[in-house]
Amino acid sequence: MITRFAPSPTGPLHLGHAYSAMLAHDLARATGGTFLLRIEDIDQSRARPRWEAQIYDDLLWLGLDWPEPVLRQSERIPVYEAALAKLDALGLTYRCACSRRDIAEAATAPQEGAPLMGPDGIVYPGTCKAAGLRDSSLPVRLHMDRALDLAGAFSFHESGHGFHTEIRPRPEDMLTGIGDVVLARREMGTSYHLSVTVDDAAQGVTHVVRGRDLAEATPIHVLLQTVLGLPVPVYHHHRLIRDAEGKRLAKRDDARAIALYRDQGARPEDIRRMVGLTPAQ
Repeated sequence: MITRFAPSPTGPLHLGHAYSAMLAHDLARATGGTFLLRIEDIDQSRARPRWEAQIYDDLLWLGLDWPEPVLRQSERIPVYEAALAKLDALGLTYRCACSRRDIAEAATAPQEGAPLMGPDGIVYPGTCKAAGLRDSSLPVRLHMDRALDLAGAFSFHESGHGFHTEIRPRPEDMLTGIGDVVLARREMGTSYHLSVTVDDAAQGVTHVVRGRDLAEATPIHVLLQTVLGLPVPVYHHHRLIRDAEGKRLAKRDDARAIALYRDQGARPEDIRRMVGLTPAQ
């Protein structure tokens, strides 16, 4: 088993990150496998070296280890561009000139009713799909209906709900509930969906361990894996660590940052207890 933890260096790691990283590490070690660390820093406008350095410090303090060198997404833009070129050659991409405001206004027009929300927010209404835009500086979207036609029937295995099951995404649900997601954002050259798909394959990840908040994005990743001819890993979507009001932790929750617990004298086993994991073996 090969698992990975893939944080973005845009703020401090909190208890939710600790749970996800330790769970992925535990699952790999229990099978004699490998735990990988990947730095997802494609958003260079928000990534900071000090947060990346703290990621390493926090994870080492928790008792985790991983092989070097660590993969950093900001160094792999040519790889993502090659994947985009392949998708383009298959006729599965198009350029989009719509701003977020344009999308919101189109989706909330009186004749459209309430906008549908998907993994990336409001489901894109397809305004630029037939426009034939060629400006290479514009974002790139996935032509969802063509991708679904090319992929045919596809599925993935989920092991994160207390049982192992095969999930077969319904094309009609992906068309209406996900739509033409962005594959490359302006000034990034890629997007989360594309980079995570390409990198999991490049690193040989066999089991993707991540929070249930990303479960809705999984059909996108499996579809991309299918049309790009990449292996489909097993997905393990785990429970989320929440605050006293039941809200999912975010990086703005500095009060639950691992570094703060460290400064207050907590031990790694205390963190394990807080998130409901058994002591490391």
